[in-house]
Amino acid sequence: MNPFLAAGLLGLIQGLTEFLPVSSSGHLVLFQQFLPVAGDKVAFDLALHIGTLVPVVWFYRRDLARILTDAVTGEGPRKERSGLRLLAWIVLGSVPTAAIGLGFEDTFEALFGSAGPVAIAFALTGVVLFSTRFVRGGETDERTMQWWQALLIGVAQGIAITPGISRSGSTIAVALFLGMDREYAARYSFLLSIPAIGGAFLLKASELELSAAAIGPLVVGFVAAALSGYVALRILVRLVRAGDFSGFSYYLWFIAVVAGWVALRGG
Repeated sequence: MNPFLAAGLLGLIQGLTEFLPVSSSGHLVLFQQFLPVAGDKVAFDLALHIGTLVPVVWFYRRDLARILTDAVTGEGPRKERSGLRLLAWIVLGSVPTAAIGLGFEDTFEALFGSAGPVAIAFALTGVVLFSTRFVRGGETDERTMQWWQALLIGVAQGIAITPGISRSGSTIAVALFLGMDREYAARYSFLLSIPAIGGAFLLKASELELSAAAIGPLVVGFVAAALSGYVALRILVRLVRAGDFSGFSYYLWFIAVVAGWVALRGG
């Protein structure tokens, strides 16, 4: 296949599945077996992940500006500033994610080589999402959130490094189970992804070989991931607000069967 077309398709898949609760890493494990990656694979993966970071920063730019304003020139006691409280929850939630990612890095890397574990992870994510249909929306937001809730959501994000476990699906589902407001559950989940994606980039950057990178396909993949990611982000936020979040479970069970078939075929 043409390397530019393959890069565009992989970028499209990354952008859509990073934000829709169906696991981008699980889909890339499957599709990279059929779509060739031109140049250095690490460089290409990093480009896709940075591409999906752009929509989050843009979509939640007002929240990021509020965090910066409250940190520099905010009024009133610091512990009562909503921007600083949100920042505190993001930092606290990032701690267990980093601990899990660094502590089990080799284990997670090994899972990227086989479709069998991905099939199981897809099915489990489907169960988690399906169960959210029985949860009523709560009222917790950054003003009333507790430290242990941030830690639990951070643990969910850390576990979601497993290919086939959706990061957005897991963190939003856990937030809903903890009684959080639906809009805030989505907002906190995606803001929490910023340090996670940034940290993963820094961790993998040491393995980067720019001399082996194919710049053209890399740029195509980056742009495709950014554009499709923005569309997917808007769709998911709207669905979470409307309470229609569990329908993705049917797709996850379907793709779990596909991944199982690929595993049985020796992929």
